[in-house]
Amino acid sequence: MNYIVGTYALYLAISIALTVWVARTLHKNGRLFLVDAFHGNEALADSINHLLVVGFYLINVGYVTLALKYGDKAANLQELLEALSTKIGAVLLILGAMHFFNLGVFSKMRRRALLQGAPPPLPTPVRALVTG
Repeated sequence: MNYIVGTYALYLAISIALTVWVARTLHKNGRLFLVDAFHGNEALADSINHLLVVGFYLINVGYVTLALKYGDKAANLQELLEALSTKIGAVLLILGAMHFFNLGVFSKMRRRALLQGAPPPLPTPVRALVTG
């Protein structure tokens, strides 16, 4: 068996499967958050959600394919597993970083949306200075 080709095949299969699973999970569970952030505008939330998934796929599949040739070349089964774990670990770290980045962006969007709908703050009471 050619270990290099086997490593590439497993890496691509696992990485793309993980990317699809994470994208579907984010798409499904992020919808309610986006609807809330966009004041119930479901059409806008669904559109943004779809665009985010497309961008997510482009970035992750792009990274996976670019990283294919980098790293150690496997000459035996042990090296295949080590190379595969390194490559999959990098993909998982990138998926996690993108997830937390998106959460941060969405949290800011939601905070702004909530502030726009909030009543104006009450004026600060003026206290008379007592001199004595």
